[in-house]
Amino acid sequence: MSKYSRFSVSLSLRSFCGPAVAGLALLAVVGCTVGPDYERPEMELPQQWSGTAPVEPVDAAALEQWWTAFEDPVLTELIARADEDSLDLQAALARIEQSRAQRAYAAGEQWPAVDATSGYSRNRLGAGLFGSSDTAGAAIGDFDLYTTGLDAAWEIDLFGRLRRSVEAAEATLEQSIEDYHDVRLSLCAEVARNYIELRTAQARLRYAAANVDIQRKMLELTQNRYAAEIAPELDVAQAQLILANTESEIPSLRIAETAAINRLAVLVGTTPHTLRAQLLEPGTLPEIQTPPRAGLPAELLRRRPDIRSAERALAAQTARIGLAEAQRYPSFSLRGTLDIQATEFSDVGRWSNRAFSFGPGLRWNLFDGNRLRSLVAVEEARTKQLVAAYEATVLRAVEEVENALVGLVQEQQRAAALRRSVQAARDSLEKVETLYLSGLTNFQNVLDVQRSLSQQEDRLAVSEGLILQQVIALYKALGGGWDVQNNQQESFQ
Repeated sequence: MSKYSRFSVSLSLRSFCGPAVAGLALLAVVGCTVGPDYERPEMELPQQWSGTAPVEPVDAAALEQWWTAFEDPVLTELIARADEDSLDLQAALARIEQSRAQRAYAAGEQWPAVDATSGYSRNRLGAGLFGSSDTAGAAIGDFDLYTTGLDAAWEIDLFGRLRRSVEAAEATLEQSIEDYHDVRLSLCAEVARNYIELRTAQARLRYAAANVDIQRKMLELTQNRYAAEIAPELDVAQAQLILANTESEIPSLRIAETAAINRLAVLVGTTPHTLRAQLLEPGTLPEIQTPPRAGLPAELLRRRPDIRSAERALAAQTARIGLAEAQRYPSFSLRGTLDIQATEFSDVGRWSNRAFSFGPGLRWNLFDGNRLRSLVAVEEARTKQLVAAYEATVLRAVEEVENALVGLVQEQQRAAALRRSVQAARDSLEKVETLYLSGLTNFQNVLDVQRSLSQQEDRLAVSEGLILQQVIALYKALGGGWDVQNNQQESFQ
């Protein structure tokens, strides 16, 4: 006896097969679907972004391929290669295939299952069993039994268990498609971000090399003045110090340059050394004339694939509540078998040897130690978790846009100030060198200006790169990088 007592009722009355089948078919048509029907959660979002100018509508076409706004053919080529060969995208496509197969499996459960059967057995019946003895009461001798036929079963989806299963599988498939778009969106942003890091490192290398040249010339000048007994040996030592300090920064910049190249190679689905020849050739930071329009916060619900994915996950989980609830209700089915049985193999094909059974069946759990009710509670708790996860995803999306908008404005202001600072440092260096050669100032002032110029030029290169990073972050936060209008499942066949 099993741990949990179970009772079931089976009905298989041949005389009532016709009316029973008709009745079950009618019930299948008018049957209910238990469990909650899904409703998209509503969230109140601000009418506009904080601290920004009046709202302008989003340019959907510009968002779809936002990287073209940088007008950099190398960047465009890298993103095209990543879109074609990225291993992350290939994995996301495989997950779509998996979800489609799971949906097809769930849909297939709504149809009858028909199995072909065939068998052979060697038999002996005991004396007196079902008239199996001869007139003397002795058991009939051994005999062969050949069987072949069909078994069929069809569950009548009276309470919507199968419909909820298909509903959940359909929402899961749609979620996997949104996840693919999210992977693609993140991939494009990651390629662009690493490309900007590469160009930023190369800009910093150019500034460092220029300052090394300036400082070498100043070292040579101080050495000549020391040889002519015009300047003290301290000036030579200080010139050597600042030169060595600037030279020490170059290896770390080379490391950053190489790391960005290697990362780009992996993102486009190739080995790290593949892009070295192309990307080690120095390039400049791209420029963007017009930053993206942020539009309305509510548009994020439509554009962001991570939000759409969270919403579809919630829809699938809501359907699973009904799936669990339906298990608490009676399960109706139609079952039938058709066999041809013979004691001689040569008689297997004879229609007169047919045997069949057909009829409706009912199964209803009467006691299970509260397991099925607890299963419904489990699914309801999971749904609450996904409601919270959906709302958190929306709030994070709003946060990311707000941060990118503020970061872009503030970094632009910082870069403008750094440009003024760099120009002032260059003017100061020219003047202080003249004063030093005229003996009107000491060498410490020259060193201070050289050091300031080197630092400010490096900061300017970093700031100009960060402006582009903020633009990329804003495009990503707005859900740019995919076509919202062309999101049908047929696109992924």
